[in-house]
Amino acid sequence: MITPTMTRRRLVGSLGLAGGGLLLTGCDRVAATPAFRGFVEGSERLTMDFTRLVSARDALAREFTAADLSPVFRGNGVTNPTATDYQAMVANGFADYRLRVDGLVRRPLSMSLPQLQAMPRRSQITRHDCVEGWSAIGQWTGVPLRLLLNQAGLLPQARYIVFHCADDYGPGKYYESVDLIDAHHPQTILAWALNGRALPVTNGAPLRLRVERQLGYKQAKYVMRVEAVNSLAHIGGGKGGYWEDSGDYAWYAGI
Repeated sequence: MITPTMTRRRLVGSLGLAGGGLLLTGCDRVAATPAFRGFVEGSERLTMDFTRLVSARDALAREFTAADLSPVFRGNGVTNPTATDYQAMVANGFADYRLRVDGLVRRPLSMSLPQLQAMPRRSQITRHDCVEGWSAIGQWTGVPLRLLLNQAGLLPQARYIVFHCADDYGPGKYYESVDLIDAHHPQTILAWALNGRALPVTNGAPLRLRVERQLGYKQAKYVMRVEAVNSLAHIGGGKGGYWEDSGDYAWYAGI
């Protein structure tokens, strides 16, 4: 049972570790077997189904006050993409940046940073929980993702939203994805500011995803393109994200 001292975040996190944690710490030989992969995928599905069962689809992650802000919000992963085109945008203050919203939409979009900043915005002070064990609280300001998707007009067959990024990981670019429930969540935003200032390069400038009910690796940085798709099978390695393709982390990282 869920006791008063056992928060949903702690309970769901422990369930996730029951599956995903084994993949991080278990024997590689065991992890490579079809039976083990099936167990992990089943555990991931259980975690997602449980999260959706015990909370409303629009239930909010906890929000904090300005007094709770971390003195430093560290960068994670790549902190300064070396790609020539990205560095050129940094040099001109992202004046040439365009966010593409395409895929299974009626009206593909190409939006500049000022255009995104002119849209209705949301600010939220939330905690970033990294799968590596650290946390930080920051204030994020940006455009709710659902407003962009509504403007683009999702087609009925769209099931997932994929975020294509500028940072290089191995042979390809970082990417992540969420389903339409998380894409339309009120706290899912594309943030262009951190703690009241323009988003630093270290933290994902000019635009990063904040999907507050999931762990840190889902918060894609350096977002260049938002693509609506009906399947993840043809994107990257087919598992829905860079770390998911590598087998390190689960696709659903709900907390």
